[in-house]
Amino acid sequence: MPIQQQRANDLADLGRFSEPALLVLASLAEGPKHGYAMMQDILEFHGARIEPGTLYGVLARLEPRGWISALPIEGRRRPYRLTAAGAAVLQAHLTVMRRVVSTGLNRLEPRGSRVAS
Repeated sequence: MPIQQQRANDLADLGRFSEPALLVLASLAEGPKHGYAMMQDILEFHGARIEPGTLYGVLARLEPRGWISALPIEGRRRPYRLTAAGAAVLQAHLTVMRRVVSTGLNRLEPRGSRVAS
């Protein structure tokens, strides 16, 4: 299996946490953030509200994999940053998603009546 596909599959191994994990990795790709800032960013770019329990569950799964790392506490907040390994997983997953989106959009283009009304 190509390394890019393996990295994309790594994210799928998180099961029901794969979509929230993808959103967290995408948020951290912009730079380090603490939990509340991630929740606000994800709400802004995705339109979905991630609850604190879900967010901290995802963080607890991503950190041991080495995809994110915690930074020193700032006041009462602990920021996290994306690691090189996390960026590679994110890149691989987004590449696969781009292929799916492109295929889906191309197939939706008018070609007779492919899509039932």
